[in-house]
Amino acid sequence: MRSTINPFTPRLARPLDLRRLATPEYALTLILALSSAGQWNSAWAAEETAADSVTSQDASQKDSEAAKANADTQLQKVTVTARRRAEDAQDVPTPITTLSSNTLETQRIYKVQDLQQVLPSVNVAFIHARQSSVAVRGIGNNPASDGLEGSAGIYLDNVYLGRPGMAVFDMLDIEQIELLRGPQGTLFGKNTTAGVLNISTKKPTFSPERTVEVSGGENGYFQGKGTVSGALTETLAGRLSAYRTRDDGYTKNIYNGDDLNGGERQGVRGQLLFQPNDDFNLRWINDYNEEDSTQGTMVVYGQSDQYRQRAALVGASPVNDPDRNEVNINGRQNVSVHQGGSSVEANWNLNGGFTLTSVSAYRYWHFTPANDETLNVSAINNTGVEVHDRQFSQEFRLASPTGGFFDYVVGAYVFNSNLGNKTFTDYGPEADRFILPAAQNSFNSLDGVSTKANGKVVTDSYALFGQGTFHLTDRLDFTAGLRGTYEEKQAKVERFAPEGGETPIGPGATIRQRQLGAYDSGDLSLHNASPSGLLSLSYKFSDDVLGYASLSHGEKSGGVNLAVASAPTAGADSLLVGPERANDAELGFKSTLLDRRLQLNANVFWTGIHGYQATTLYQPAGSTTLVQVLANAGSVRSRGVEFEATALVTRGLTVNVNGSYNDVTYLSFEDAPCPGEVATAPGAPATCDLTGERVVGASKWIGNLNSEYKWQLGNGFEPYVNASYSYRSEAEGTLDNSDLSKIDGYGLVNLSTGVRADVGDGQLDASLWLKNATDKEYYLSAFAYINGAYTASVGQPRTAGVTLRYDF
Repeated sequence: MRSTINPFTPRLARPLDLRRLATPEYALTLILALSSAGQWNSAWAAEETAADSVTSQDASQKDSEAAKANADTQLQKVTVTARRRAEDAQDVPTPITTLSSNTLETQRIYKVQDLQQVLPSVNVAFIHARQSSVAVRGIGNNPASDGLEGSAGIYLDNVYLGRPGMAVFDMLDIEQIELLRGPQGTLFGKNTTAGVLNISTKKPTFSPERTVEVSGGENGYFQGKGTVSGALTETLAGRLSAYRTRDDGYTKNIYNGDDLNGGERQGVRGQLLFQPNDDFNLRWINDYNEEDSTQGTMVVYGQSDQYRQRAALVGASPVNDPDRNEVNINGRQNVSVHQGGSSVEANWNLNGGFTLTSVSAYRYWHFTPANDETLNVSAINNTGVEVHDRQFSQEFRLASPTGGFFDYVVGAYVFNSNLGNKTFTDYGPEADRFILPAAQNSFNSLDGVSTKANGKVVTDSYALFGQGTFHLTDRLDFTAGLRGTYEEKQAKVERFAPEGGETPIGPGATIRQRQLGAYDSGDLSLHNASPSGLLSLSYKFSDDVLGYASLSHGEKSGGVNLAVASAPTAGADSLLVGPERANDAELGFKSTLLDRRLQLNANVFWTGIHGYQATTLYQPAGSTTLVQVLANAGSVRSRGVEFEATALVTRGLTVNVNGSYNDVTYLSFEDAPCPGEVATAPGAPATCDLTGERVVGASKWIGNLNSEYKWQLGNGFEPYVNASYSYRSEAEGTLDNSDLSKIDGYGLVNLSTGVRADVGDGQLDASLWLKNATDKEYYLSAFAYINGAYTASVGQPRTAGVTLRYDF
């Protein structure tokens, strides 16, 4: 073997500083270095196998030509791991929607809040990283619930993300996204009641892969991405990906002229794949992401009479038209997020055809906000919740061989999370007059006061699970699954005595103590033993048509409200939330028709949720301020129809359409918070009854259409156009179903056109794109505010840009 000195080797030998690596200059240098190293290793490998090169190249060329011919005339199979095995998605008897890396690229989908533009039955409520949630079939709208896991689970490379905010980063180097709907738990590590969003990144490759991509657009948008992958030795491959994204923002602050809801995000992911033989492989993944932005800026969306009166009283002039996408605030808006993690997945092929899998992972998440409220006067100068979260998980799975009468997967799962939050509010000199009733607004109760509170919850979860399939005939399968979960939560909430401000006058001291006084919950604890189960029957009517029916039960353990909230008046036990239980029934079919030119899938579902966990509102006795409280919001029913069709209409033209009709209703919610227009009226009731009303955040109709046409010109030259349309009907904006917070239905149009061409040793892809082409005004979520007002998170306006990508 020839000895060659690689000038980049000394630099690669240094320990990697992930924070430094996340800067674009250092990451680009390292990617270029690894690219050079990959070329050298490729040359070394080619030299070792020179004797067989001609034969292998001929075979590879024939395989490539055959694959390309099939791709032009047939839809390709999609492999999923929904049942913890690699299977054709059309053979799995459960509703699944997949998004390939190509779909994400062509539609410019790189943020979690954009996923609802391409997936059925999905609602993403987004304000910023902490106040975000993913709901499936209307279940899971729980933003900012630090002491509660989501009803819909999010997985990154087989690792459960304990906080939805852990998925708020640019989705870099993604292989595939799978959406599984309905309770999951008999195969996935963490038990969830609504569904699973399974994100898989691309693995290291032993053949060289290198990609550089640069995008620019309106509002100062810039994104740079780079990936390099290849063999480091005969048995070790590596992959390194990095990105940096920035934009100026699209919400104008007329107080000082600043643009808000923009900022910078950057991150890096490094991987090693060790594969000494066909019976063992180990994949080690490390990633780091950070954000410094003004996300979380919300416009005044709906106003009660009381809000208008109080704003006028303090001389404020808020922007009263949400369609202007402007705010008038005199404080600082900032969000800082630092997160990362490390995971090791090992797979052994054992004697007898068994496969043993181990997934070990550690992740951390640190969120720090600085938020003004809606006014250009100093009523609330700064408020927010800082969160530190660390989690560890370990999963073992054993998969039996397939091909016999019975096959199965069994496993064990351990999860530990240690989360702490710090709630802070700095009141300004106009706090009393804006927040308190007229009879109390001159007592110096809140003016100039600062208050802080700490919350902490430690979660330990243990589970055993298994799922087996009986192949009763060549066409009829019966599947049964069972999971047992035991979970403990140890928590504590403490609020410190307020500081600052003048000495309260008269009853002002009582008001200050009641609303901001010191409080210690003492040690709180929850213990839950939760079963989950699945029964499924599937039948292949032909090789291309699969029908299925299933019954499943899922349970999610209880949670803790990590804010003082109701505790001083209602007691510490009011901070505890009971478990959420779901019963689900599915009936559907999957078909591949017209010589694999059409895939048509559809299903109906019915889900009953008992003890639905939600972020509700609570008004402590004697207080005029609403506080967020976790609670069991009674019973919920979700039922509907989902469908998905993909057609290769003609050579080069592919059309995909998916959608859902989803009726999500409270069957029982008698002690719900009252809407702002009711709660602020004279003689308002303490609670309202939402029984029979729609569940917050759930659009009844969702439809997504995407089409791509590629001209087949040959000679490595391929022009293309892409068009997509996403529609969702109106939804309730907040848990109280206020008329002031309803989110109108909207449709978004995204367009792109470009050309792919063979250039040098690689392929160049140059494209022009237009997001939200009709400049539709839309909102991602709404939020209940002080004095019966509501704010809303604004969706991205029309943005045009250009992208250059080079794969070599």
